[in-house]
Amino acid sequence: MISKDIGIDLGTANVLIHVKGQGIVLNEPSVVAIDKNTNKVLAVGEEAYRMVGRTPGNIVAIRPLKDGVIADFDVTESMLKHFINKLNLKGLLSKPRILICCPTNITSVEQKAIREAAEKSGGKTVYLEEEPKVAAIGAGMDIFEPSGNMVVDIGGGTTDVAVLSMGSIVTAASIKVAGDNFNNEILNYIKKEYKLLIGERTAENIKITIGSVYPGGRNEEMEIRGRDMVTGLPRLLSVNSAEIEGVLRESIAVILKAAKDVLEQTPPELSADIIDRGVILTGGGALLHGIDQLLAEELKVPVLIAENPMDSVAVGTGLMLDNMDKLSKTKLI
Repeated sequence: MISKDIGIDLGTANVLIHVKGQGIVLNEPSVVAIDKNTNKVLAVGEEAYRMVGRTPGNIVAIRPLKDGVIADFDVTESMLKHFINKLNLKGLLSKPRILICCPTNITSVEQKAIREAAEKSGGKTVYLEEEPKVAAIGAGMDIFEPSGNMVVDIGGGTTDVAVLSMGSIVTAASIKVAGDNFNNEILNYIKKEYKLLIGERTAENIKITIGSVYPGGRNEEMEIRGRDMVTGLPRLLSVNSAEIEGVLRESIAVILKAAKDVLEQTPPELSADIIDRGVILTGGGALLHGIDQLLAEELKVPVLIAENPMDSVAVGTGLMLDNMDKLSKTKLI
């Protein structure tokens, strides 16, 4: 049995794996549950995510990636190893070639860490590619033409903004404001405003269910449960979309500024192309209600959401694996 080429979207929130010829075969949270006393890995992915905020003292649910880069090397390696073994991707005599995506502005040390983790988890040759480039390919853009394409990839740990032409990044920015930030803002607001403690998962649920970033874009309410900071007892509370829009305003302003900065540094000919083609939104953050309207209004260009924004990077790795011969000739990081 010959091993297959695999593409990995190693995200702060989720890991997606694309196998050449099979499509996306795995999509699980980037979470690992570990027993602190023995340092033994107890669960990985979906199973570990269900344990977040619900474990006894000796078990911790760790997110080994922070802001798009490896924060805990050993745990990342264990996680990748688990996923690759689970999919049974190694051949009898050969190891798979792996293509992994990373944010645009990571350091060479961080790049080395990602490459080493992939090699140790069973990869033969490891290629690194910049995330916005892969996301653009996965969203269906033809970035190899001599014309401007702009992509805004809002993930869990980082937001990458890039203008691409002729297969390369012309101008780009990577900021550490993304989905996890939005969750923390909501969590802290509920704590400060209502003296109610809620978990990460509840904050994410609020963001998805009633969250909006466009003023007046949504008018919904939801009930949440948490622990009252004064009495220490469980309490019910109702929050609405307008509140959440106010909470997220500051973080969204940072993303808008990054997008504007990238556009300001773009050569005029490419800027003209972007007016025609529009900006493509990818990543889980693209699903945030009203973000396309807000960006279109602020940037004065059309903004479109990719067909499956969460899968764009993984789909892009698959398309790049199909053209591996071209890739090998181009400079990979």
